[in-house]
Amino acid sequence: MTDKRAAVLDAAIEVLGADGVRALTHRRVDARAGVPAGSTSNYFRTRGALVEGVLDRLLERDRQDLAALTADGTAPDRRGLEVLLRDYVLYATGPDAVRTRARLALFVESTTVPAMRASVGARRGELRAWGREILAALGADDPETAAQIVVDYVDGVILHRLTSEDDGTDPQTGIGRILDAVLQRTAVM
Repeated sequence: MTDKRAAVLDAAIEVLGADGVRALTHRRVDARAGVPAGSTSNYFRTRGALVEGVLDRLLERDRQDLAALTADGTAPDRRGLEVLLRDYVLYATGPDAVRTRARLALFVESTTVPAMRASVGARRGELRAWGREILAALGADDPETAAQIVVDYVDGVILHRLTSEDDGTDPQTGIGRILDAVLQRTAVM
């Protein structure tokens, strides 16, 4: 991806995360990226193409984050996964909150746009597969369901932290309990 194209997509993510889905226009992205008028349109002729580009860029950046978090090439153990997920929640709701809000805005938008729903689902599936592999290696009896539960829980915690007043609660306790439950170390209450 060219630097200019990446800059345009990152600007689109900022527009979405700061101003919402309705604000996502080619003109607004051009302004946010500091590029000449029409530049975004040169890369993405339609708003739909721009949204697809943003979804791809979000996934690309998520892959980069996952690679950085697992830089040593080994899957985390149970405790390591708990800490990794806690760190992800804190990052996603702190320094990376704009990107997280952009992602959530697209998730909500996809509920009314069938083609977009499929695109969002495909990209989320890749990240869920990563979780499924790790949970299988940790001994989950049903890694597919376990990954769905963990991803849904983490998504919920992130949504709560972004939309509620920060009460200072450390998300690690809940994440640990969810991991224990899906790995059948404790009974689900």
